[in-house]
Amino acid sequence: MNHDAMTPEARLITLESKLALAEDLLDELNRTVFRQQEHLDALTRELVEIRRQQLAGAGPVSAPLADERPPHY
Repeated sequence: MNHDAMTPEARLITLESKLALAEDLLDELNRTVFRQQEHLDALTRELVEIRRQQLAGAGPVSAPLADERPPHY
């Protein structure tokens, strides 16, 4: 429907509907960003702990792949 042919009340209802949908989308995007940030924070803490363990010598030490025997020997 052409916006010029719409009554002011119909236009208001259309705009309110679009606003409600936009607000719902924004809320969902905010929740998604929040969850992703929590996940990123957890991964960062894990990486820091792994680095700390490696620097302390407590981390798993593996031989370079060139020095390892292939599994068929």
